[in-house]
Amino acid sequence: MDILAQVVESEVTVAGQIAPGFLFASVKNVGAASALVGGVSLVAGEAKSYPFVGKGYDAVNYDPETSTLRIMKVI
Repeated sequence: MDILAQVVESEVTVAGQIAPGFLFASVKNVGAASALVGGVSLVAGEAKSYPFVGKGYDAVNYDPETSTLRIMKVI
């Protein structure tokens, strides 16, 4: 059986977005300051996930501001 999904992990310190069509994503603020994920404040140490729902998600914007985000996504 061919593997269709890919796991992509990264740490970011600049604003960007998780591209549309991802199947699952988890974002953890590993820095010392608050960050914005999907327009919601994510305090240091907190994580947010977008669970698998059977179809791809729309794009999700993030802005680590002065922090660092660790992002794991399945595409």
